[in-house]
Amino acid sequence: MALGVDIGGTNIAFGLVNDSGNLSLEDTISTASCETPEQMVNAIYDRIQQFSEECNIVGIGIGAPNGNYFNGTIEFAPNLKWKGVLPIASLFESQFKTKAILTNDANAAAIGEMIYGSAKDLKDFVTITLGTGCGSGVVVNRKLIYGHDGFAGEYGHIRVINNGRLCGCGRKGCLETYASATGVVRSIEEYESVNKKDSKIFSIDNPQATDVFRIAEQGDAFCIEIIEYTAKILGEALADFACFTSPEAYILFGGIAQNGPTFTGLVKKYMEGALLTIYKNKIEIRVSDLHDKNAAILGASSLVWNQHS
Repeated sequence: MALGVDIGGTNIAFGLVNDSGNLSLEDTISTASCETPEQMVNAIYDRIQQFSEECNIVGIGIGAPNGNYFNGTIEFAPNLKWKGVLPIASLFESQFKTKAILTNDANAAAIGEMIYGSAKDLKDFVTITLGTGCGSGVVVNRKLIYGHDGFAGEYGHIRVINNGRLCGCGRKGCLETYASATGVVRSIEEYESVNKKDSKIFSIDNPQATDVFRIAEQGDAFCIEIIEYTAKILGEALADFACFTSPEAYILFGGIAQNGPTFTGLVKKYMEGALLTIYKNKIEIRVSDLHDKNAAILGASSLVWNQHS
């Protein structure tokens, strides 16, 4: 079995996966419950031992924000409370006594889509993860793009609004401050609308992005506006990205993407409206096939099988 680990700003998901992509164990722990990376590794190790002391783990694949594939480190991740440069791969290797490979979490999701999901038929595509933050995994000719230093694919930190919302990275106006679950929540307070005062969203304590989509389905005008606003910013950003790699498709992954064809249709509309003419009507917007299977875990684990192939 390979151990796949997805380190997120809210939860850490992990699972045991065979070379056919079947999960024998899938579990999560709260990121906030782990004061240090060492506590995270120990918690996962203990859970695996409870599942099976005899499990033969041939390798570990890890997807993480600001994950450096070449060094096996998380470096200055804005959505994690652990700061600085963190030797995550070596911590797993020390505890589990086997090889560990780390990459950006969105890159892991892209590999999962290419091997098991919506991108099986594609050579050139980009996975956009819409969770606590926003990330991207860029695939060209079936090869994941890492860049010279391992940090390619940080599209969530392109700036889409001049002097806009403060981002966890320290800059202002980054895409993920608008097109992410947390971005949607920020829009509840910050987006100006004549329909704002009448919205049902303000009857909920600590509303989440899922609440915005749910209430929008009931015809709430303000929530509908927020969804449209989010889709517009994301769609126009994807139109700009097309100039770099001319992808066949963008594959949306994460909670926002699971809200059916309405959101993806809006993203497609705004993308097409902003595309350079030579790219128009050539790029699909797809939703991940792996939401129920956890693409990031599968993608991370596939790093192991690629090493063994």
